[in-house]
Amino acid sequence: METRIAVIGIVVELESSVEALNEILHEYREYIIGRMGIPYRQKKLSIISIAVDAPQDVISALSGKVGKLPGISSKTAYSGVKS
Repeated sequence: METRIAVIGIVVELESSVEALNEILHEYREYIIGRMGIPYRQKKLSIISIAVDAPQDVISALSGKVGKLPGISSKTAYSGVKS
């Protein structure tokens, strides 16, 4: 199956949604290459970057589920490389 490399940028503004976010990321763990989280305490939010290698529909599903969580927004950037 053809996969794509992508980065999902996530901004967490509502701490109560973090547990649900982590459950979603755990569900998609086989596709996650790496994860970096940066707490921005002065603004009371966190910024998370998730690198994935997955089929297009899996990336879309992951990003969509994350973006539907209250107080969380996400955007996805895709590489032109397909494998």
